[in-house]
Parts: sequence; structure tokens; C-alpha cells
Amino acid sequence: MIRRAEIIAALSIATDLAMGRPVEFALRSCMLALRLGEALGLTAGEQRETYYAALLRYIGCNAETHVVAALFGDELEFRRDMAALDRRSVLERGRVILRAAQRVRAGTPLPLLIPETVRLFARARGAAPAIIASHCEVAERIAARLGLGESVSANLGQFFERWDGHGLPQGLKGESIARPARVVALAQDLVLLCAAYGKDRALAIVRKRQGTSYDPHMVDFVLGHARDLPIEGEPPAAQSTWDTVLRLQPGYEEALTEGELEEACCVFADFTDLKTPFTFGHSRAIAGLVDMAGHACGLGETDITTLRRAALVHDVGDVTVPTAVWIKTAALSASEWERVRLHAHYTERILARSQTLGPIGRVAGLHHERLDGSGYHRGIGAQGLSAAARILAAAEAYQTKIEPRPHRPALPPDGAAAALKQEMRAGRIDSDAGAAVLAAAGHRVPPVRRQLVADLTPREISVLRLIARGQSARQVAESLGIAEKTAGNHIQNLYGKIGVSTRAAAALFAIEHGLLPENGAT
Repeated sequence: MIRRAEIIAALSIATDLAMGRPVEFALRSCMLALRLGEALGLTAGEQRETYYAALLRYIGCNAETHVVAALFGDELEFRRDMAALDRRSVLERGRVILRAAQRVRAGTPLPLLIPETVRLFARARGAAPAIIASHCEVAERIAARLGLGESVSANLGQFFERWDGHGLPQGLKGESIARPARVVALAQDLVLLCAAYGKDRALAIVRKRQGTSYDPHMVDFVLGHARDLPIEGEPPAAQSTWDTVLRLQPGYEEALTEGELEEACCVFADFTDLKTPFTFGHSRAIAGLVDMAGHACGLGETDITTLRRAALVHDVGDVTVPTAVWIKTAALSASEWERVRLHAHYTERILARSQTLGPIGRVAGLHHERLDGSGYHRGIGAQGLSAAARILAAAEAYQTKIEPRPHRPALPPDGAAAALKQEMRAGRIDSDAGAAVLAAAGHRVPPVRRQLVADLTPREISVLRLIARGQSARQVAESLGIAEKTAGNHIQNLYGKIGVSTRAAAALFAIEHGLLPENGAT
């Protein structure tokens, strides 16, 4: 069964990183929100809304992120600075804007920064309504695509509203703000404030904001029951936060169909690609290429499905890199380049806890690896790269070249094809994978002679061809110049991969997949 909750929880990890929050922030605040909602008497339906809204509160955060970066530089630092402040306080906001001005104009003496800070403050005030409205609208649309219902979508559009009516984007006031939205906003701020200042000061700040930011009745309850609430967001002893949150899902356990899982992977793609204007549609385009290339290379339908979904989610780790780095026109510094290199690692880690997404993430995390070991983030070579990983790497390399980037214009398709072919000749991109991707992109290329099936390595394909023609392990060893024991190991490995136990069945597999060259060569 594909559990809806674990897919949403994985998305919450991505939003934590995109917001500069500690990993598991959304999970921990979800625990507190559910406990608070239960104590306040929320209905079963409202508790379900609270659960999903707490996990997805920031799913719209990549909307207009490039605008935030243009104003404030590193948006992750800016969001961390903004997290715990009272947005109605001109003094608190002024301090955050000053720190942003210091980042944008590093090295500028403080007296010269004052006019810049004033201008930046005014620009921020003018831009905030549009940025928050975009965040809310994107979040509402994504919730609808995930099948969470109109009420969850509506809640996600209200998280920047305030009890006193001075919030955004609609200026809702008091009871007109949905109860789940009020509960989640209070719970998440409590977790943030507690992490920043400790429990006692966090409660004092919440008391100060009672009746302005927060529902006064809810604040009274929190202050009166602070000892009984998991304000610090800790799970029960010996339990992981992830497992605890999955068990806390209100009502019946919700399952996804394969079609809904595919749409969820598209949500990962679109959430990621919204981060910068020049990546819009990037992940979906790669998914289209690998789907066609996978079929051309003879992969089975299950492997093609995994590969296509890996393409959709492959860049979700991009959210850990400040947008200011992605939109930089000059050469990256050493520290910036290291952050870029690690985005593939974060892609895998974001998805790793989910039983459904974990295998997809393991393929996705390899999209920048190369056959000669020159890729990243692991720097593994050909022996560690499956057929799916090779196709994904080729598709990513091609698609990126035909898209514009801040430091260069887009290459024409023929130029991108030439660049990919150079990578193939240099032994960095698999030749068959690259040819299949180029064919999928509409280029005229010679037919793929060796097909990437069942994750067989080039050596295993050579062994398969020899045993299909009747050679024994000893003869295979002599033909390839390897030890007989090594040849036997190759035979057993490839038997396991293609699901056979006899030479005849292996020969049939080779025939079915066109792996026997016409001239009998290995």
C-alpha cells in the first residue's frame, strides 16, 4: 500500500530545508498541533485538516523565491531571521532588513547601510503582499492536486492571517480564520520560539502576542497546560519523529493509487522547479526523455516507472541551495560550489525515509554521477551506476544544456547534442544511454546496439553473449582473459539480474532483448 501520509511527510522535509528550518520541524510541529487540536475539541475532520496543513504549511514557499533573493540575498538566512519575529513590530523587522542589507552589500560601513536599509524596508513592504499571495495560491493548488480536499486547501491559504485582521493575503480576522489554521500557526510558532529562546521565553512571547497574532482562547489554553503539551516537539521515548507522525494520522489510513503517486512525484517536480524562473518545467522535461529512452534501451515497465519518477524528483535537493547561488552570473566560490554538489545528496535524503519514495530517491541521487568517477556527489564510477542511473544522467545533461541559465544562454538542440556526444566519447556518459536520450529528443542517431537491460554491466553483457552461444565458464574465462572463478561469478550475477537459472533461458533472454550482435562479437 502507498501511504498518503508518508508522501506528505517527505514533502514536509523538503519544505523544512527550503525554509531554512531544522529537519523535522514540520513533523514536530504537527505533533504539537494535533495534541493542541485534540485538547481544544477539534472535530475529526478538523484534526485531519490540522495534520496535513501542519505538514504542508510551507509547500508554496518556492513561489517568487527569486524575488526574495533579489531583495534580501540568501533567502534561507532571511527566512531563518524572519521565523521567530513579530511581523507587526517595525523594530524587529528593521533589524532583519538591516542584516539582509549587510549580506547584500557585504563590507559596506554601517552608516552607509542605513539609507539602503530604509529603501529595502520600503521595497519589502511593497513586495510582501504579492509574495505571500503567491505562496498561498500555490499551496492551495498543490493541496488540491494531492487530493487533500477543499478544506485543507483553504487552510493553507490562511496561514499568514492574524487574529487581529492585520495579516495577509485576505486580512481575515478572528473566527473567520479556520480553527485548524489558527492551531497550526500557534503550534509552529511555539516550536520555533522554543528552539530559539527556550520554553519559558517562548511562552512569554506567545502571551505578548495574544489577541494580535493568535487566538486568545488558544493562548490561554497553552499557558494553562504548558506542562502537558509537547511544546518542544519531542516524540515519545525510543520512537522516531517520522514514525510517530505517521502513526498519528487522524482517522483511517489513506492510500494512494499508482496514478496519485505519479501526480505526487509531479508535485515534487513542480515544487522544486518553481525555485527559479529558468527551471520551470525542467524535471517534467527530463521525465519525458527518460521514459522514451528507457523503452528504447529495453528496460522493463517497472524499471521505467521508477526511472521516470526519479527524473521527476531528482532535483528536490536544490531547495537546500540559496536561490542567490542558482541565479548567480559570476563563477561560484568554493563554498557555493560545494553546496551545489551536495544537492544530489539531499535529494536522496529527503526521500529516504519513505518506503515508497526511498528506491526512487536512490536512483534520483545519482543524476550527476559519471562513468569515469568524475561526477558528484559520491564520485562513483561505472560499476556503481545502474542502467536507470545512466539514462537519467544523460537526460539531465542534455536537457540542462538546452535551457538558459543566468551565466549562459541556452544551447540550440544540435549544440546540446554535440556536447553530449563529446561526453559520451570521453567516457563520462554511457554511449547507449546518451544515444537513446538523443533519439528521444528527436535527433538522428545510429540504433542502440547494446541495450541497457536488467542493470547488466558491459562485462555481464559480454558474458551473456558468450554463454548464449554455448560457451562454458572456462571458455568464457579464456575468451575474456579472466579467472574461471570470476567468470562463474559473472554468470551467477547476471542470472540473478535477469531472473533465470539455465543457459538456455539466458540465451532466450539475450534474443528477446536483441543482445546478440549480428557478427557474433562480444
